[in-house]
Amino acid sequence: MSRHKNCLMLPDDEHNRELVENVHPSNWVNPEPVGRYNIAVIGAGTAGLITAVIAASLGAKVALIEKHLMGGDCLNVGCVPSKGIIRAARAWADLRNAEEFGLHIPPGVKYDFGAAMARMRKLRARISHNDSVHRYTKLGVDVYIGSGRFTGPDTIQVEGPSGNRTLTFAKASVCTGARASAPPMPGLEEAGYLTNETVFSLTELPPRIGVIGAGPIGCELAQSFARFGSQVYLIEAIHGILPNEDRDAAEIVEQQMLRDGVKLFCCGKGLKVQKTDAGKRLTVDSHGQQYDVTVDEVLVGVGRTPNVEGIGLEAVGVDYDKNGVRVNERLQTTNPRIFAAGDICSRYKFTHAADAMAQIVIQNALFPHPFGFGYASVDSLIMPWCTFTTPEVAHVGMYEKDAKEKGIEVETYTYKLDEVDRAILDGEDEGFARIHVQKGTDKIVGATIVAAHAGDIISEFTLAMKAGLGLKTLASTIHPYPTQGEVVKKVANAWRKSTFTSRQKSILSKWYTWTRK
Repeated sequence: MSRHKNCLMLPDDEHNRELVENVHPSNWVNPEPVGRYNIAVIGAGTAGLITAVIAASLGAKVALIEKHLMGGDCLNVGCVPSKGIIRAARAWADLRNAEEFGLHIPPGVKYDFGAAMARMRKLRARISHNDSVHRYTKLGVDVYIGSGRFTGPDTIQVEGPSGNRTLTFAKASVCTGARASAPPMPGLEEAGYLTNETVFSLTELPPRIGVIGAGPIGCELAQSFARFGSQVYLIEAIHGILPNEDRDAAEIVEQQMLRDGVKLFCCGKGLKVQKTDAGKRLTVDSHGQQYDVTVDEVLVGVGRTPNVEGIGLEAVGVDYDKNGVRVNERLQTTNPRIFAAGDICSRYKFTHAADAMAQIVIQNALFPHPFGFGYASVDSLIMPWCTFTTPEVAHVGMYEKDAKEKGIEVETYTYKLDEVDRAILDGEDEGFARIHVQKGTDKIVGATIVAAHAGDIISEFTLAMKAGLGLKTLASTIHPYPTQGEVVKKVANAWRKSTFTSRQKSILSKWYTWTRK
């Protein structure tokens, strides 16, 4: 149920009831505010939760306001449920490929999509305790369930089921995030469609599904549904998939998705949707050919709209536009007493980005200068990300094209996984590690990994970049054998070999010759 109207999560089973009772308890009574809050936070997604809990742990008086479900998109309709079904889909794919490993599966094996989704809901409910109202209350946060709206320079009104409350604050943070949206498309609204906010409510597998958008969300879910057994049509306006990644990286994922049964219509033009008795009819031109397919569901995986409406930003002089709230490098809005963090103001729509930004808000909003911490800036963030397809694609820092645009000369080194023993043994040898270093140095400016566990491996590059450590350090770091993480050392060694000049080799050769006499 989109936007969790009345905070009902479908299906209405024991797992979703447990979830809602944790993150939007039906009998919750908002506290009576006493005195001024050091910081009031509107929105209890990742950015809001982290801001609130760190501030409270420091001894600040904190108000946390949430209209829908604590935990935000990540817990309820994002990272947590998507990774739950990705894991189930991978298990189904492994079973189909089991013969390679000497396991012969007899005919008639039962595949139960409903059970896979129930597992996801059960685990989501279990994780929801971490983001629950009662946990945050015990940690010293005053939690308000209801709609929060700025009403004056230092006041917020909360409209909740237990009556209205008026809060006063010294500082505030807007962490209301963003919601799924759909591009204007003929027939889409009339036919009806799913987004990440509704797809995880499915209990029966759609035999046919059209996925619009081949970005991270579209690719992760398209591959998963194909592995579950749906006929998946993936439609993308530009060429290929994952348009922000290096083409050779994206193509490795694309080929695996094609093997999984996904049909890709890229360079798609003139997409139209029509509701018919047989289902939802999609017509699209792809590479000069028109395709006409009928599906049972349409999943829209493009478009995010910031949640700026109805929270009184105009009353406190906070500017915003179609991209969200405007902030400076310190995450201050145009009202210096009010900050923002997370999807409401960031181009990085990641949970870990929201976490990092919340910590910047804490430092800038709550630490007075006598403590000597100074200001924190988003410009200092080194942001990794990962798309959790099979294989995964992870990246940190700049791509080669970014470096060129900034006038930074780089040298690029790539090491393929088909030369890494553990990847070969695992049957996961399609992929590579790639690094970009500033020319003439060992300074890492960016890295890309395509591998089964790329999201885990990329952290080694992120740490090195954050600590100012170059490839010399990675090349001299011992990695356990055999692991896929060895690819980090191997690509670093590829750089190290390149720094050994022909002149140095010539001198050594002559010295070796002399020592043999």
